[in-house]
Amino acid sequence: MIYLDAAATTPVSRRAAEAVQESMQQDFANPSSRHFAGVQAAQRLEEHRQVIAAKLGCAKEQLYFTSGGTEANNLAVFGAVEAAKKYRGKKRIVVSAIEHASVYESAKKLEAQGYDVVYLQPDSHGNIAPAQLAEAVDENTILVSMMYINNELGAVLPVQAVKDIIKMKQAPALFHCDCVQAFCKKDFRAARLGADLISISAHKIFGPKGIGALYIKPGVRILAQHCGGEQEQKIRPGTQATALIAGFAAAVEDYRTAENAKAVEALNRYAREALGNIGCVVFNSDENASRYILNFSLVGFRSEIILNYLSAQGICVSAGSACAKGKPSHVLAALGQEKAVADSAIRLSFTHFNTTEEIDTLAAQLQAAVNTLAH
Repeated sequence: MIYLDAAATTPVSRRAAEAVQESMQQDFANPSSRHFAGVQAAQRLEEHRQVIAAKLGCAKEQLYFTSGGTEANNLAVFGAVEAAKKYRGKKRIVVSAIEHASVYESAKKLEAQGYDVVYLQPDSHGNIAPAQLAEAVDENTILVSMMYINNELGAVLPVQAVKDIIKMKQAPALFHCDCVQAFCKKDFRAARLGADLISISAHKIFGPKGIGALYIKPGVRILAQHCGGEQEQKIRPGTQATALIAGFAAAVEDYRTAENAKAVEALNRYAREALGNIGCVVFNSDENASRYILNFSLVGFRSEIILNYLSAQGICVSAGSACAKGKPSHVLAALGQEKAVADSAIRLSFTHFNTTEEIDTLAAQLQAAVNTLAH
């Protein structure tokens, strides 16, 4: 198998898997229980929280565990908007038109409830100009949600400009940043990013599925979206998934940000050159995109047909977000591309384990697909 779909999920590393198993067997007690086994489980849970928080550059008390990036995004968006009801009459929300579905569909739901939602439109490669953000934010803005790295294109959004623009416009807005595709892959710290709320997830960095976290800046108030307990300071009640959290922490400890990024950057360059030799390839990811993601179109050949062809050869790629499950991508639609380009988009997403030999095989199979399907 050649696996080039890491933006959808990564395999679980051996160390993360071992950490999950060890926690299931040794720290199985409920961390909210007051007996010694529960206290021990709670202590281990806080040790794991500290590891993940340290990588994000925040205190462990600022990190709240969720079931993954989707829940973290939902909690951030709806929790911030509900808390902002104290600002009577202020109902503007600003999001990029290429947010992950967990943010984009949340914005659509709020729009249907009467909120004034502004969708920032990208250029043909997914880039958004800070000037457009500055024009959208006003004194009635209560939330800006902008992802750091787009999950389909790898576009790097101007998140560093958000907080200054909010301050300049004297808006009461909170800034939420979906960092699911950026955490560990890009060297950043919560304070320098300037976000009030940051979403992260384990299964994009060789950790287990089903566990993520939301960073909440000190002094920031959002409202919980679930009821049922005192866990996670009442922000996300429910018994913590201690074994998955252990796997999350192990994956974070194992991840080598600079070393991995260097390997992936070289692989991305190699892939661009190899795919560029196929005459009908158009790149949707530009040179400024995250090197972990390379989106291109095999113009004239529908994505689904190419995916099935490659899958039959043991090559795993995608046409976009796995959450869409084959439905048309709102991200690609927002680019304003010709239909032939949008309908033929393919996403490659790399890890440092991928090789140039795998890229050679991919390119050869794509060329074979073109030769075969064109007749």
